[in-house]
Amino acid sequence: MQTAKQTDKLKLVYTIFCDDVRFELGNKLSLMGVFQNIIVQQLPVSLYKFAVVNQWRGEGTHLSEVRILTPDRQQPVIVSQPTRIEMAPGAFTHNISFFGNVVFHTPGRYWVQTLIDSTLFDEQPLTIVSTSPGPPSDEASEAVN
Repeated sequence: MQTAKQTDKLKLVYTIFCDDVRFELGNKLSLMGVFQNIIVQQLPVSLYKFAVVNQWRGEGTHLSEVRILTPDRQQPVIVSQPTRIEMAPGAFTHNISFFGNVVFHTPGRYWVQTLIDSTLFDEQPLTIVSTSPGPPSDEASEAVN
């Protein structure tokens, strides 16, 4: 079991959202389709493949999980299986969570959360925007009349 002191030695260097990740010679990562927001013509939208890349620095053995929550943070859209990460003192590692057929039903700010040992460690917003015109608002209808 990890203590708070052990997780204090852990640092999340970055989180990147992308379409795919490839492993190259020399333990290099190639990231394809890096994005911060998703803009689509209509909803719902289904992402065939979606990857969350986390780089960790620190030490110890931990379980890492990634989950995406709805804008109200009440329901998970998708949750990864826990992945074991191990680091010697001063080391770094990447943890990549791949998701398939992720469906976003409504526009808004979704939350990509990273958990360590079942405890929330970090969260990043992922905004979904639809460019299709929706029904006119009451204010727009009144302006026309």
